[in-house]
Amino acid sequence: MPEPRTFTEQHPIRVFLLDDHEVVRRGLADLLDAEPDISVVGDAGSVDQALARGPALRPDVAVLDVRLPDGDGISVCRELRNRMPGLACLMLTSFDDEEALLDAIMAGASGYVLKQIRGSDLVSAVRTVASGQSMLDPATTARLMRSLRAEPAQTPVLPSEVANLSPREREILTLIGDGLTNREIGKRLYLSEKTVKNHISRLLSKLGVQRRVQAAVLASHLQQPETGGHPAR
Repeated sequence: MPEPRTFTEQHPIRVFLLDDHEVVRRGLADLLDAEPDISVVGDAGSVDQALARGPALRPDVAVLDVRLPDGDGISVCRELRNRMPGLACLMLTSFDDEEALLDAIMAGASGYVLKQIRGSDLVSAVRTVASGQSMLDPATTARLMRSLRAEPAQTPVLPSEVANLSPREREILTLIGDGLTNREIGKRLYLSEKTVKNHISRLLSKLGVQRRVQAAVLASHLQQPETGGHPAR
């Protein structure tokens, strides 16, 4: 296992901020820059700005708003980590959203905290993810785990339900399991976001589940027999 990273006043944690509200960005920058071992190296107010500016600044931690006018912080997390595998992403949102939590985890985020968090706790969260540890909001994570455990009856009945899916619906189910957002699925399959939502509504109904989170869990179980059940020829 890699050694935990350590930071000092001479070698501070380099932080990049993404939030569409300038007041929020300024407040976060003032809060974090006040710490001797943290330095805010840049910020962005949109997905495009984040993807253009972030990699050049080589941050150690990116604090990313989940919901943005031109996309979402989860897709930014995935893209930035593709370019900078060592980057720790801390998702910051005002929405207590279990689907966003699952998507964030699957995108490789190191932490997920709500905007109601106290300033001192946010500073601690930045230090935690910078050191290579995970910082996920405990209450949201616990509820997500409960919701997943509450659906045990869904797992064994995969074959017949999946057999009822169209090829396109199976393709979308796989992409949900890969953690892609509706917008990303649309880009991948050259479909409008509205069309993707319609496909997802139908496949949820066919699978007998109500939420996207449950479909993602089913998708992960669907892939398991293929990876372990049949030897390669």
